[in-house]
Amino acid sequence: MPVTDLKSSGMIILKGWLFLLIAIISFTLLALQFTNWEMVALLAICIWSACRFYDFAFYVIQHSVDDSYRFAGLIDFIRYWLPRRSRKEKD
Repeated sequence: MPVTDLKSSGMIILKGWLFLLIAIISFTLLALQFTNWEMVALLAICIWSACRFYDFAFYVIQHSVDDSYRFAGLIDFIRYWLPRRSRKEKD
């Protein structure tokens, strides 16, 4: 059976909620392993900042910086960003 893109908006929304559920369960299980709240706070900050970077890489850049470029993944984002920075440094 060939794999195709998910097109049903209901299934896409369900997929998003399932990812959130997985994240909550995983965070809870990890947090229960730590003996102090500082480690739990650091874990939460790490997850939050990684999510914010993902938002930056795939939404902010496309909608606020360069609306002509579409990223397929983090490798494409890095390929786009590195030459761009080196061009600006030369100017």
